[in-house]
Amino acid sequence: MLKVETKSLNFIEQIVDLDISSGFSQKNLKFRFPPEPNGYLHIGHTKALGISFGLGSKYNAPVNLRFDDTNPSKEDQRFVDSIKKDIKWMGYSWHRETYSSDCFKQLYLWSLGLIKSGHAYIDSQSSKDIAAQKGTPTTPGENSPYRSRSVEESLELFDNMKTGKCNEGEHVLRAMIDMTSPNMLLRDPIIYRVINKPHQRTGDKWCIYPMYDWAHGQCDYIEQISHSLCSLEFKPHRDLYEWFLNLVETQSSITPLTTLPKQREFARLNLSYTIMSKRKLFTLVENKHVSGWDDPRMPTISGLRRRGYTPSSIKNFITKVGVAKRDNIIDVSLLEFCIREDLNKTAKRAMAVVNPVLLQIVNYPVGKKEMFSCVDNPEEQNPTTRRVSFSREVYIEQEDFSLTPPSGFKRLSIAKEVRLKSGYIIKATRVETDLDGIVTKIFCEYDPKSLSGSGSLESQRKVNTTIHWVDKETAIKAEVREYDRLFTSPSPDSDPKIPFESFINKSSLKVREAFVEPSLKSALPGNKFQFQRLGYFNTDDDSTKELLIFNKTVSLREVKIKKSKEQLTHTQPAFQKPPIEAIKKFGKKYMNLSEEKKADAREAILVLSKEITYADVAPLFSTAIKKRGTRAVALICLSQMKLSSGPFPVEAKNFIEVASNDESVILQDLANVLA
Repeated sequence: MLKVETKSLNFIEQIVDLDISSGFSQKNLKFRFPPEPNGYLHIGHTKALGISFGLGSKYNAPVNLRFDDTNPSKEDQRFVDSIKKDIKWMGYSWHRETYSSDCFKQLYLWSLGLIKSGHAYIDSQSSKDIAAQKGTPTTPGENSPYRSRSVEESLELFDNMKTGKCNEGEHVLRAMIDMTSPNMLLRDPIIYRVINKPHQRTGDKWCIYPMYDWAHGQCDYIEQISHSLCSLEFKPHRDLYEWFLNLVETQSSITPLTTLPKQREFARLNLSYTIMSKRKLFTLVENKHVSGWDDPRMPTISGLRRRGYTPSSIKNFITKVGVAKRDNIIDVSLLEFCIREDLNKTAKRAMAVVNPVLLQIVNYPVGKKEMFSCVDNPEEQNPTTRRVSFSREVYIEQEDFSLTPPSGFKRLSIAKEVRLKSGYIIKATRVETDLDGIVTKIFCEYDPKSLSGSGSLESQRKVNTTIHWVDKETAIKAEVREYDRLFTSPSPDSDPKIPFESFINKSSLKVREAFVEPSLKSALPGNKFQFQRLGYFNTDDDSTKELLIFNKTVSLREVKIKKSKEQLTHTQPAFQKPPIEAIKKFGKKYMNLSEEKKADAREAILVLSKEITYADVAPLFSTAIKKRGTRAVALICLSQMKLSSGPFPVEAKNFIEVASNDESVILQDLANVLA
């Protein structure tokens, strides 16, 4: 019988399904994505995008793009344009483009109704005095001396605020709720304040602007949003959201407003070595730590796009992270794993030398030229090929040659052989050096019968390694920008006593003058390549025919990060040994342990597994077959997760099935526990 894989619902989908089964009409489902136009979207927003537009797709429901433009002092049209561009690039289409400012008139009318019904008043205290009267989570607040202000006086002052007769901070409109409420957000929150600055859309029409908590729910109501989804930090705001809606519903003169929105919260996306605060991202741009919002080191969608990330890799990452109710920190290596996996399938291969040294084949005929056939992408179902020129002199990486090779060095050295990719076997004979002893030229001999793919006996000879190269005669100069993580700490903004800027990695960008093969001459901005043995690279937006520029997206394999001196200075115990790294360490030796030590290791891994998420384990599923220890610890982690989570995703089930058929009895036993 054919087995059908069913994907388990996340908790938000369960909420929507329950509402539908309880009688809510599916045709009335509507969602929204509500960014503030005060900065660029970043990787954290992709989770909210995925949830909202994912629900829209699943339930065939509209999703509005609503700009929360309630603070003209920080908003700009360029941010609106960049947000729309990023959402389209991600492959999402919104139903309607709306703005909170579309609702300003109705919000104002409803606020007049709150004053008239005794649910709001004008407070003329300073912001400092208002904050002092709020109390603390354990002590009640104090009523404002203006709380008993008459309705008539509040209406008059509110009109003065609206017509520009008041200075900023002189008066505010506050809701009259409960200054003793255990939820401090219900202690007479501010609804309106004066901002004497022109608005990007409404100009000078308004001098008063609604606070987020007032605008948020009421705009949802006006747009008839059924499920208002936001991150966990807004959970305490839900009581206020519902208080406002219940009052407004009773005085609503708009018809037909039949749907009362429901706010629900999910865990935001937190990523190691990354900051998500738009204020701090703005600081990076303002203080010129980066070149702009789209700098490839920035976590913005624009920065990720310029670095070479793809919409599919980001969506895959969000899928692996999942929708949770509890905040956690996702290792950035999972995001890097997703783009590697994507580009390995789609990126064309090319040869580039980023740290060149000249190599001359002394016994290769002067003036002779050859063309080798190279596969563009071996992962494609029907791979194409390209022709690459070869002659007497080529460039290779300086790192691929050593005059005094250390033990275990397998690349080129004097009297040692290597193969040139798709070419011949060569052996180094001597070198030229400069006054500092730096090698400037390598002289080699080649075996004329060893051409790769020729079928000769010599071509099948085994050598230690194969290195890439670029023909000097046809090489094109290019600029290669090698990017590293922008911060040296996994949690650069976790300690308020330490400025996040102190963790900036001063070596996060290295610009190199490289040589690339001529097939890249026609590379256009956004074209992606695997530079063989180096990593994946994206053609930069500033690249031209006269100067090709390539940005390094990610290395071919995960690079282990060593702690810098700065990181060691600011010790952060919570991140010294992430649980997943400790688990991986067990994997290196697990298969060689005695039965007694295996049992001890398994207990330790089970304990560590409680501190990680499925997203931490998922990258281990692609571990090579021969690395059975790593696969074993991944199975142990899954056995712990099985106790606390729902059904495993398909990729985990496939991983377990492969392990159950492995020749190792240890893996079979671990897999059978999960069957």
